[in-house]
Amino acid sequence: MSATILVVEDEPGIQELLKLNLGQQGHSVLIAGDAEEAAHVLRGAMPDLILLDWMLPGQSGVDLARRIRADARLKDIPIIMLTARAEERDKVLGLETGADDYITKPFSPKELMARIKAVLRRRAPQMTEDAVEIAGLRLDPVSHRVYGRDQPLSLGPTEFRLLHFFMTHPERVYSRSQLLDQVWGDHVFVEERTVDVHIRRLRSALEPSGHDGLIQTVRGAGYRLSAN
Repeated sequence: MSATILVVEDEPGIQELLKLNLGQQGHSVLIAGDAEEAAHVLRGAMPDLILLDWMLPGQSGVDLARRIRADARLKDIPIIMLTARAEERDKVLGLETGADDYITKPFSPKELMARIKAVLRRRAPQMTEDAVEIAGLRLDPVSHRVYGRDQPLSLGPTEFRLLHFFMTHPERVYSRSQLLDQVWGDHVFVEERTVDVHIRRLRSALEPSGHDGLIQTVRGAGYRLSAN
């Protein structure tokens, strides 16, 4: 499944190499040449992952990572640090600032793609192509099909994305605004009650297999998927 990836790198040659390789894997790529440009991009977009160069002109990548982790809106975006620094203390420093992984230059495109896939699977599982199954309810992102106890279920595109997010984040309560950001996208101006409409549609779609009860309303807080 394609992801939106922000590349923060000041060397044009590496920018183009990353843009080419990420694009070949189906990912959408945003480019920033320094920390301030990256901050500007992040004010208007919510990428699924950030590839962040350690050595940037002006503010360093490490300082930018700290800024991102201190921002309530951005703090959960996975970060992979790119750097020529190979010493263990540098790797530890990068990880302590909140980076999820660390890859040293030069690196092979194959290794980078494997790291990206691993980080997304761990931090943003809804962005991967892995099938997920809970209590006899199975969702396959590749075929875009949902089965309840081996019975095919018909879901609209928004309900599919909503269910995929819930199934990859079970037992956690999400407010309407959080669901809007995660499922509809950041900076998409949709009324919060729209979430309620799609929750009702999702429950209706799951009803034939008896899975509608998985989607629970948590009064005053939001919604969660729970098999308990």
